[in-house]
Amino acid sequence: MSSSSISLRLVLILGLLSAVGPFAIDMYLPALPQIGASLNAPVGAVQASLTAFFIALGVGQPMFGTLSDMWGRKKPLYLGLVIFIVASIGCALAQDINTLVTLRFVQGLGAAAGMAIPRAVVRDRHTGHEAARMMSLLMLVFSVSPILAPLVGSGLIAIGGWRLVFWVVSAAAALGLMAMVRGLPETRDADARLGSGFADALKAYAFLLRDWHYLGLVFIGACAMAGFFVYLAGSPFVLINYYGLSATEYSMAFAFNAISFIGAAQFTGALGKRFGLVNVVKAAASGSGVVMLTLLGYYLMGGEQLAVLIGLYFVASALMGLVIPTTSVLALEEHGEIAGTASALLGTLQMLTGAVAMQVVGVFSNGKPLPMVIGMALGALCGVMLTWVTLGGAAKAKKYASSSH
Repeated sequence: MSSSSISLRLVLILGLLSAVGPFAIDMYLPALPQIGASLNAPVGAVQASLTAFFIALGVGQPMFGTLSDMWGRKKPLYLGLVIFIVASIGCALAQDINTLVTLRFVQGLGAAAGMAIPRAVVRDRHTGHEAARMMSLLMLVFSVSPILAPLVGSGLIAIGGWRLVFWVVSAAAALGLMAMVRGLPETRDADARLGSGFADALKAYAFLLRDWHYLGLVFIGACAMAGFFVYLAGSPFVLINYYGLSATEYSMAFAFNAISFIGAAQFTGALGKRFGLVNVVKAAASGSGVVMLTLLGYYLMGGEQLAVLIGLYFVASALMGLVIPTTSVLALEEHGEIAGTASALLGTLQMLTGAVAMQVVGVFSNGKPLPMVIGMALGALCGVMLTWVTLGGAAKAKKYASSSH
């Protein structure tokens, strides 16, 4: 079999495994108001079921990443998928909100395997341009998910209610499990596993947690993501309950912002080459702060137009599409020898930051736009502050100029 056909098969299998987690998030969003009504739960409690999933994704990725170095890639993937399937079935059968929140946490732990390990499989099998091509195809899953999954979720909800969403994601994970058994080879051999252990992983994490420049870059992206996560948790209640959109209309509005993020992200390379990565982050983060401050001022002055919310957040989403991938590149730039560990820690810290932001704003949520907009604006403004603290000096900009061109 040619390497290209093997790569195509790997892309299809790994793409399915990678999609399980994002689809379990995005298909679920249109169901949040219905879940609250079905389980007689307040807005904050229903949002906690989303927060629990994100916390579990943050906690689980380093755990499964380390296990995949020690055990090989397939065993932790099997473990994660089985956990995900069992928890998803439990979610479909849950009769109260506390049970659902608990099972969503377990579900998120299982989904973390599918988000952490496929990138390692690509690195095991391919290098250079082929690896970059495969990785970009996998990343498309995350890009397409926020567009398609809410639409699929709203269709499932219309057909069979919110519980059907969990049965469908269970089936998708089972399909991924069967595809793994039949078509995914073990890509980390026994010899490679000998040098890996928990002690080595802990040393690498401890080193990164003392690198303040790395942490600054990570948390610039985390602040941008926190604002998005607040929107993720609050928008179903605001757009569906407050503004009266149907589940399908909500899904289309959500997709509109996702397209903005995805489209802008495609220009990060070209803009970075022309202006330097640091300057791209400075401009985009600052611009996002200005846009979100404008949106906050609009609502504080009594504004109510949905078009203003969607329009201004469209612009902010585009700017976040420049900030998040660019800060990730800069954060990993000086940690090539432990890039996998640095990437896992980056993902964990950003997921946990977003989860905390969602839960804090959820405490103040009342189904109206203002609490959500305040949380989104605070995330953007904290990102601006961190950007200029971390990257504000001319010397720092010069330091990255050669690597940006």
